[in-house]
Amino acid sequence: MDTVDVVVVGAGPAGCTMAGELASAGKSVVVLEKHDAMSPLSRAFGVHARTLEMLDTRGLAGELLATGARVSALRMWADTYLDMSGLPSPYPFLLSTPQTTVDSLLERHARDAGARIVRGVTVTGIEQDGLGVTVTARTNGRTATWRAAYVVGADGVRSIVRESIGQQFRGRALLRSIMLADVALTDPPQGVVEVDAGKDCFAFVAPFGDGWYRVVAWDRGDRSEDDDPIDDDVLRNVLVRAMGTDYGWGEVRWTSRFRCDERQVDRYRTGRVFLVGDAAHVHSPAGGQGMNTGIQDSLNLGWKLAAVLGGAEDKILDTYQDERYPVGKRVIRVSGRTMRMLLLRSRVAKALRNVVVRGALRIPFVTSTAAATFSGIGIDYGRRAGDHRLVGTRASDIPTTNGRLFEELRNVGFVLVLESDAPAVEFAGHVARRRDGGPAMLVRPDGYVAWAGDSASGDWQPVLTRWTGQSSFSSAISGASSRVAMPPSLPSSVGPGRPPLGSSSV
Repeated sequence: MDTVDVVVVGAGPAGCTMAGELASAGKSVVVLEKHDAMSPLSRAFGVHARTLEMLDTRGLAGELLATGARVSALRMWADTYLDMSGLPSPYPFLLSTPQTTVDSLLERHARDAGARIVRGVTVTGIEQDGLGVTVTARTNGRTATWRAAYVVGADGVRSIVRESIGQQFRGRALLRSIMLADVALTDPPQGVVEVDAGKDCFAFVAPFGDGWYRVVAWDRGDRSEDDDPIDDDVLRNVLVRAMGTDYGWGEVRWTSRFRCDERQVDRYRTGRVFLVGDAAHVHSPAGGQGMNTGIQDSLNLGWKLAAVLGGAEDKILDTYQDERYPVGKRVIRVSGRTMRMLLLRSRVAKALRNVVVRGALRIPFVTSTAAATFSGIGIDYGRRAGDHRLVGTRASDIPTTNGRLFEELRNVGFVLVLESDAPAVEFAGHVARRRDGGPAMLVRPDGYVAWAGDSASGDWQPVLTRWTGQSSFSSAISGASSRVAMPPSLPSSVGPGRPPLGSSSV
């Protein structure tokens, strides 16, 4: 029996993100994946601004940006545009790139950090007790077992982990037999993701930047099963009915089908077992938020598991449910409403929709709010009474004396950001100094603000202890040394370190 800190079931984007987080924090982690090789399927196609920001904090965004196409607007029905170019982010766009590109990057990152990814393993059972979890699986015709302190189910819509812990996947079926294809187009839409609907059908078209385009289409009358082959002419016909053109239809290199449900478990945590990504929630493809939400689930939970394994209180793990369940619920609601608006059948209802939505999106506040919602930039985790207004919000990429905050967050753990003119502070983690006039901040490993205010008050210290179980003079990670941030008038010897894990907005 192998013994590790955490077993992750499923090596998709959410599972590999989780493994990378834990391994980077010095925890032992194994990923069990039933497929013998990385899946060639590429259902997701968009990486949103908030996900790009979070990948930037892990040093991964640059490589991903070299792939795909940067899309600054979403064109919906009747020439209605959602402009994302005004997002307050270094990444004011949707990166349209095949999911396989994201999968490869995240799996390589997890392996490089020290995670083990074992393929050809089918999990058959999970049993937990007060001390840990035992995972049973079949591999190469034999039974194998793993023992871990915690298990994370990242095994998708048909999650065996979810089934094993008795979590109901409540919700309903929304659409069946949605067709996917990668198609070469000679007269494509320019610089936008196109979304439109015809009579009893809809289609999306998104560029990959290399002459290939993701086409997503659905026909109300199609009763095909998920594994039925797709006729290219049928798919092309649905595209024409929805868009009024085939965009210069060319070679088709890949097709697939999937069905769309709206479902969510009631609890993301059951004892020592957690669910992330599609194992916890599924929703309409409108907005392209599925893969992004799963990656962000893992970035929220990963550092908390590492913190508890390093000595923090177990109740920290309950904040995963508190913070991410409402996000999943909101994604289901917003994407579902968007899909239902797209599929309106009455001419009167469609005309009213066009007038109302087009008019609303001419209002800057409405446009910025909608863009922030779809991109994930608008996600926040709330704050306690009396906390600074920044607590629970994402930390923006502020300039620091060493560069910028997202680069500072590449150090494992919390980052204490001091005011530009603040005196030195001793802190057993990574310390940065901002170059603008904002307040001091204690920033969580996932890039959200745990505390903000006057660093000289020392009020950040109990917040750090609450999240990590560590004082400002001790480290949650073996080998991390205390660091002192010097005021800008003095040379600083501070370098990248491995600070304590933990964070803040509860």
